[in-house]
Amino acid sequence: VQLQASGRGLVQAGDSLRLSCAAAGRAFSNYYMGWFRQAPGKEREFVAAIRRSGGSTYYADYADSVLGRFTISRDDAKNTLYLQMNSLKPEDTAIYYCARARVPFAYSQASNAYDLWGQGTLVTVSS
Repeated sequence: VQLQASGRGLVQAGDSLRLSCAAAGRAFSNYYMGWFRQAPGKEREFVAAIRRSGGSTYYADYADSVLGRFTISRDDAKNTLYLQMNSLKPEDTAIYYCARARVPFAYSQASNAYDLWGQGTLVTVSS
C-alpha cells in the first residue's frame, strides 16, 4: 500500500484548504487512517483519525487544537482520505502527513502505531 498526499498550499489566516490522500493497493477499509503534522522545530503530532465501523457509520477523533475546525473523512470505494481544514491559523503551518494504522481496527494517536505514511504536504498559513 502506498499513500500519496496532495493539497499543499499557501493560504491566509481564516481560509480553508482540503488535503487528500490516495491509497494505492488493498487493505484500507478496516484500518484507522490518520493525519499528523509536523511544524518546524517540533515533533510530529496527531491531528485526526477515522475508521469506518460499518455501513455509513464512521468513528473519528481529533486533536483539541483542531476540533471544530478540521473534518476528517474517507471514501473507501476510492481508497481516499480527506482533511477539510477551515478557519486556518498561522499555528496550523506544518507538513501534513497521512498514515495508515499498523493493526486493523486498532486506534491510537501515537505516530508509532501507524506504519504506512504519505510523503507529506506543506501547508503554510500566513497571518
